[in-house]
Amino acid sequence: MSDSSFLSSIKKALTSGSRSEDSVMSEDDVVHPYENGESSELWEDESFWDADETVAMVGSMLVHLVVILSLALVQLQNPIDDEAVVMIAPPPEYEETVDLIEEIVVSDQPQVEIGSDALAEFDMAEASAATFAEIANMVSPVDLEPTDLGDIMVNKMFSQPVAPQDRLTDQKGRVGQGTAGASGAVDQITFEVMQAAEERPTLIVWLFDQSGSLTRQRQDIRDRFDRIYEELGMLREQLDAKTAGEDPSDPSEARVLTSIIGFGEKVQLFTEEPTADLDLIKQTVADIPVDNSGTERVFTAIESAAKQYNSLRRSNGPRGPKRNVMFVVVTDERGDDAHLLESSIGSCRKWGIPVYVVGVPAPFGREHTLVKYVDPDPEYDQTPQWAQVDQGPETFLPERVQLSFTGNFEEEPVIDSGFGPYGLTRLCYETGGIYFTVHPNRNVSREVRRGEIDAFTADLRAFFDPTAMARYRPDYLSPQDYVKAVKRSPLRQALIAAAQIKNVNGIQRPQTRFVKRNEAGLAQALTTAQQDAAKLEPVLIQLAATLEQGLKDRDKEESLRWLAGFDLAYGRVLAQKVRTETYNAILAKAKRGMPFEEEKNNTWVLKPADEITVGSKWQREADTAREFLQRVVAEHEGTPWAMLAEKELEVPIGWVWTETFTDLTPPRNNGGNNGNNNRPPRDDQKRMIKRAPKRPVPKL
Repeated sequence: MSDSSFLSSIKKALTSGSRSEDSVMSEDDVVHPYENGESSELWEDESFWDADETVAMVGSMLVHLVVILSLALVQLQNPIDDEAVVMIAPPPEYEETVDLIEEIVVSDQPQVEIGSDALAEFDMAEASAATFAEIANMVSPVDLEPTDLGDIMVNKMFSQPVAPQDRLTDQKGRVGQGTAGASGAVDQITFEVMQAAEERPTLIVWLFDQSGSLTRQRQDIRDRFDRIYEELGMLREQLDAKTAGEDPSDPSEARVLTSIIGFGEKVQLFTEEPTADLDLIKQTVADIPVDNSGTERVFTAIESAAKQYNSLRRSNGPRGPKRNVMFVVVTDERGDDAHLLESSIGSCRKWGIPVYVVGVPAPFGREHTLVKYVDPDPEYDQTPQWAQVDQGPETFLPERVQLSFTGNFEEEPVIDSGFGPYGLTRLCYETGGIYFTVHPNRNVSREVRRGEIDAFTADLRAFFDPTAMARYRPDYLSPQDYVKAVKRSPLRQALIAAAQIKNVNGIQRPQTRFVKRNEAGLAQALTTAQQDAAKLEPVLIQLAATLEQGLKDRDKEESLRWLAGFDLAYGRVLAQKVRTETYNAILAKAKRGMPFEEEKNNTWVLKPADEITVGSKWQREADTAREFLQRVVAEHEGTPWAMLAEKELEVPIGWVWTETFTDLTPPRNNGGNNGNNNRPPRDDQKRMIKRAPKRPVPKL
C-alpha cells in the first residue's frame, strides 16, 4: 500500500464514526488523493475535515505510534538467561609422588568449617559457587563496612568550596614528603604561606599536639619562628610600623596573622585573637602545657579551628574572602578521634582551608611503633625506655599479612611505609595540603641500628626513596569507596581477608638436635618437636586457601601497590607453609628409623636447606613461593615489599638431616677452682654512688 493509500485509509476510518460497528471498509471505499488525477489539495481543504474529526485522528495516530515504537524497542534489549551456567575448568591432574609418611602430628585444636558463602558481606553470594567452587574452606568473613568512622560525606567532601583557593580546585595535596627534621617541613610550609599571602592576607593556624613526646619538636619549631616570619616579611612590617608610630600587632593591617591551638584530651585556643606579634607567638608556644592523658583529639581540633575561623573565608566583596586560612598540625600520632575524619575533610574543603601536617612515618602494615623515651628532666634517670605509640597503619584497612621470620611478628624490626598514617595523610591529600613524614634518623642507603635512634623518635630500621614510593601511594578514598573498590577485585578481597588473620607466628626456636640414647627416647623427642608445627599448619593452610582466591584475577590488577602486596603475601605464606609442613613430615620420616652412616655417631641434626626431600607436592609449592617472591624483588625494587621478599628468600624452605657425635659421659665438675677463679674485690665506693630516680614512662 502506498503512503497516499495509507493516509486515505486513516481518513476514511476516522470519518466513518457514524457507521454501525458491523460496517466493513473495503478496498473500494478507500479514497486515494493522488489517483484519477486528484490533487493533494483535497487534504488541505478545510471543508474536508471538521474540528472533531481532526482531534480524533491526531489522538488515534499518537496512540498507534506509541504502540508501534514500543514493539520495536522490545527487540533492542539483550535477553538475560537466568539459567546460564558458568563453566570452570578443573585443575590439571598430575601424578602425586609424595612419599608415604606415617605419624605426622596433627593439631588437636578444633577447626572452624567455613563454607563457600563466607564472603556474603561482599555481596558475592550469587557468584560464590562459581568463583570459589575449587576451594572448600576459606577465611571467615571480613567486616569491611565502615562502622566507626562516622557519617560518610561523599557529596559534601567533593563539593565546591564556598571560598575556593586554586590549590583545592585544581589538584590534590601531596603525600610521602620525607624529611629528616621538622625544620625542613617548616621551611616548605613557609613557602606555601608566602604564596598564599601574595594572593591575599593570610591566617596561619598552628595546632600543636600537647603530648610529652612532642616537647622537643615544639621547641625546635618555636626557635625557628624568627626565620619563618622574617621570610614572611612580618619582622619588616613590625619595624615599619614602629617607625611610623603604629601598633605593630594591629591585626587589621598585618599581611600574615597567626593563631595557636593545642590539643590532647581537650582542645585549647591559646590566642584569643589572631596576632602578628612575634614575641607573643613565641611565648605562647613555649608555654603550651604538657598533656599526659595519652589522648590526641587532632580531628576535633581541626573541626574547632574550622568553625572558629570560617568567617574569614566568607566572601566580602568582588575581591573574594577577607583572608586565606591555612592549618599546620604538629603531631607524632595518628589521632584518637578518627570518626571525625570525614567531617573534618568536608569542613576544610567547604571553606577552602588546606591542611599541612608535620607528622611521623606510619610503620609498614602496622598500627603501633616503639618510641625511644628519655625523661626530659635531667634530675631523673636518663636511661632510654621504649613506649608503644599509635602511628599507623598507612591504609584504611591492613593490607599486610602478619608473618614473621623470627617466630613472633611483634618482635620483628619495624620499617617505614613511605607514607603517614591514613587519616591525617588523607586529610592533607583531600584539602590540597602536604603531609610531611619527619624522622631524624632517615637513611635510605642502609638499615638504621637501634642505637642510632634519637630520643622521642620511633624505632624504624629502614626507609625508602620517596621517588620510588610515589607509584605505591595508598588509596586515599572515603571508607565507602575503599570498600567498593575491594569488593570489585577478588585479588584485593583475598589480601584484605588474609590480613585480618592475626597472630600468625612461625615455629619459635624449632628443635633441630636429637640425641639417640635409645629408639623409644628418640621417637618421643621427635613427636614432641612435631607438636609446634602441627599447631601452626591449619592457620597457614587457611591463609594459602584465602589468597588463592585472588590468583585468577591477578592479571587484571593494575595497581602496583596491590600487586606487590598480594605477591609478597602469597609467596611468604607458601614458603612458611612448606617450611612448617616439611619440618613435621621429615620428623615423622625419622621416626621410622634412620641408620647412621658412621657407627660412632649418635645425634641427628636438622639443618635448613633449599632441598625438599619428603614429597613433590611441597617441591611444587616451594617453586611457586620462590617465583612470587623473586617477582616482587624484580618488579618492585626499592620498596618495603621487595625488602621483605629478599629476606624471605634468604631463609631456606626445606630441611636436611646431618649426623654428629655427642659425648654422653662428659667429665664431672668437682667444684674445685685450683685458685684460678678468685673474684676481684668489689668496689664499695662505686656501689654506694646514688643513682638518679627513675620515673615510669607517661602515656604518649
